[in-house]
Amino acid sequence: MSHKRIPKRKAAIAAGGVVALGAAAILLPNANASQDGSSSNGAAAAPKTLKASDASDLASQLQELLGEAFAGSYYDTDQKQLVVNVVSGDNNNVIVQAEKAGAKIREVDNSLAELAAGAQTLKTRATIPGTAWAVDPRTNKILVTADSTVTGAKWDRLESTVDTLGSGMATIKKSAGTFKTFVSGGDAIFGGGARCSAGFNVTAGDGSPAFLTAGHCGVAAAEWSDAQDGQPIATVDQATFPGDGDFALVKYDDPATVAPSEVNVGDGQTVQISQAADAEVGLQVFRMGSTTGLKDGQVLGLDATVNYPEGTVTGLIQTDVCAEPGDSGGSLFTQDGLAIGLTSGGSGDCTVGGETFFQPVTTALEAVGATLGAGDAAGGGEQAGAGDEAGAGAGDEAGAGEEAGAGQEVGGEEAGAGQEVGGEEAGQEVGGQDTGAGAEQGDSGLTETH
Repeated sequence: MSHKRIPKRKAAIAAGGVVALGAAAILLPNANASQDGSSSNGAAAAPKTLKASDASDLASQLQELLGEAFAGSYYDTDQKQLVVNVVSGDNNNVIVQAEKAGAKIREVDNSLAELAAGAQTLKTRATIPGTAWAVDPRTNKILVTADSTVTGAKWDRLESTVDTLGSGMATIKKSAGTFKTFVSGGDAIFGGGARCSAGFNVTAGDGSPAFLTAGHCGVAAAEWSDAQDGQPIATVDQATFPGDGDFALVKYDDPATVAPSEVNVGDGQTVQISQAADAEVGLQVFRMGSTTGLKDGQVLGLDATVNYPEGTVTGLIQTDVCAEPGDSGGSLFTQDGLAIGLTSGGSGDCTVGGETFFQPVTTALEAVGATLGAGDAAGGGEQAGAGDEAGAGAGDEAGAGEEAGAGQEVGGEEAGAGQEVGGEEAGQEVGGQDTGAGAEQGDSGLTETH
């Protein structure tokens, strides 16, 4: 992600589009190709072939159209179709309406209201640190996840609560890691002994240049720099964590900062970000972080509740994209340039996998009153911002002995480059800078770095 103060001589380069990416990139070559293969001669009830962004729009329309009959939806990436769950009862008209709109219809037992009531029961009876839950439209159930700290009486309490919901309402799975926030993400930023990542550049409500990052980064420090022990370049304006989200608005101190709407994916390449969009279950997404670089996966659930040690956070996106300490605040996006989320936290790592949760960009933008992308600010001094040289840390040193949380240190290597996490050195180059992709840890759990 390019969250930086761009020297004038580099402005033209930063405006470039997507070109062929390096070995770490998995973005497909047909990212912007139209996939609307629907035929005007086909039957009205035949599901349409849709791009992911169009599927998300159609899902929103059908939710309004179908009302209480709408029971969630997901995107079938293989068939490129939107699958819509309906609780139709005796009203076949709702199925006809949805089929005419181009969706693939699936009749299910649990309504959204019933699933929401189940989630409320979990909140009331089983808000236990190390647990999370989200509605999975592919199973039409609530997916409950418990990390490795949920044992003994805590596990019994969680299991018994799930049992009270009924056999067809929820499932439980265990995670090998622990749910913690990922302070340390896109381009590296530093504040108060913590390392995080800038997510997406935005224009604040007053017209000033800013960026979004994780809220737990925003509450960890008021001022942020693009270099360890460097001069601050941005100041936190608003931050939410824990509670109704995990997001922060951080304003650049220099009002002339050029803040391009793009994600730095390494090797000098960028993905242009065109707009913010809501996630859809089944959507293929990409995450960029200063520790692990570019990773991909799928959206597994929406409106997820995560019980971190610091408190409960609601309204998140659940995915199977891996992440590690240092990826907090980093950008979640699609191959066709849609901004989806900001890295919050999760469990596991990029060796064994795990769950990762993201703050939806759309709700963050609405909450802070910002718009995606750069405003009218021109100029931009000669000092480069976070990750200016197309890679986390921009060659600035992270400094020996930086606290990485849970006794871990980020040792005297370049920021985001070959960092030692849990005493083991990470080391994949992205964009000519070591981003620490694939950083190893002393255990399988993700830990904070502040």
